[in-house]
Amino acid sequence: MTVTRTDLESNYSLDRYAIARFAEHGFVKLKNVLSPETITQYEPEITGKVIELNTQDLPLEERDTYGKAFLQVMNLWQDSERVLEFVSSPRLARVAAQLLGVRSVRLYHDQALYKESGGGVTPWHADQYYWPFATDRCVTVWIPLQETPLEMGPLAFASGSHTFEHGRDLPISDESERVLQEALAEQSFPEVVEPYELGEVSYHLGWTFHHAAPNGTDVPRRVMTIIYVDAAMEIAPPANNFQEADLAAWLPGNAAGETISSPLNPVLYSG
Repeated sequence: MTVTRTDLESNYSLDRYAIARFAEHGFVKLKNVLSPETITQYEPEITGKVIELNTQDLPLEERDTYGKAFLQVMNLWQDSERVLEFVSSPRLARVAAQLLGVRSVRLYHDQALYKESGGGVTPWHADQYYWPFATDRCVTVWIPLQETPLEMGPLAFASGSHTFEHGRDLPISDESERVLQEALAEQSFPEVVEPYELGEVSYHLGWTFHHAAPNGTDVPRRVMTIIYVDAAMEIAPPANNFQEADLAAWLPGNAAGETISSPLNPVLYSG
């Protein structure tokens, strides 16, 4: 236990080339951010909470495209001290702050994304479509809880697409997959998809377009994500119904024009 806690709390050596790659491409993939032992220690608790809190009860074949993409459970940290330890990791949060070039980062929310065996495509989208933030200083760390080969559907990024404003008004859907697949190809944003080793994670900006292939293996693709936001982020007026819902759910007591200060959004790293 001491070893895994140390792993979550110690500093990760992030070089300036990784920071430069992130700024240029809108994402970066980093090796050995967490040890296999740490992931093995926390995975059973995360998976147990996904099973306990999941509300999706339709068979896979009866769901829409979004429902087939993954089981989605948010803010597991509120239901488990063990998950709270994991989500509160200063090591992970410090990397987020360094990549964003900000002094401090807050938690926006966590999110488990489990793509079941036979689970379908995750359509092209940008996460920040859903978030009422005034700037782009927000980032998601994508943490696979097992080795993730290509046939399991790892995250695929459109490199450099964080600068591309077309399609930012599209939620995850069949339409976003069709429209963005064509638009990103026309603009020659390379698609980058690679397997993940155990302990390898990626960070991507809120406006970086990404998607994932179906899970063609006989086991679930288990992924935990943590979304970080500049601790000084101002809340923007919601631009759609999803942002209105996010403001109410993940920023309770806060309003547009205010700096995030909700009790659900603690500072996880301050430099």
